[in-house]
Amino acid sequence: MTTLSAAPPYARAIGAVADLLTRLRIEHLFAGDVARAAWLGGGVARGSLDVIALLKPEQKNQVATMASNRGFTVDRDEVEQSEELDLIPLAFDGVRVHVLVASNALYGSMFAATREASVDGVTIRVLSAEDLALLLALSDDEAGVDALMNAPEFDRSAYERKMTAIGLGSYV
Repeated sequence: MTTLSAAPPYARAIGAVADLLTRLRIEHLFAGDVARAAWLGGGVARGSLDVIALLKPEQKNQVATMASNRGFTVDRDEVEQSEELDLIPLAFDGVRVHVLVASNALYGSMFAATREASVDGVTIRVLSAEDLALLLALSDDEAGVDALMNAPEFDRSAYERKMTAIGLGSYV
């Protein structure tokens, strides 16, 4: 299991998000800078936390309500404005948190091959190297994709199959 370093407010926010979604029995994984730190090293000390969650539309309000009762800042206007984006915007200890609702098969498939990581003693799940590379490719982060592809545990054929399956074969 990989141990991540995170600035104190980020470590607290990661722990709070993991606790919140676990208590709600919502399967989730961390993406973005948390997954990048798990695979490529470095720490988590800036930006927002991106979490992908398998939940039903009716659970979105439950997440926001319970979050507001557990120390998160929840702006109801922001939650309503993001309704069509399948996103629940939150904040914890000054750190922005985006809970992305896994609303399509691509996001759902990402739960099959996750990696465990630890932040301040809290075990979390992060994207696989191949799924992280896919998201980095979509955000034009060529350096990140190259670094992941050169990692010994990277499964290039799985990456290429997934990219081709979603119509992005030109990226491989």
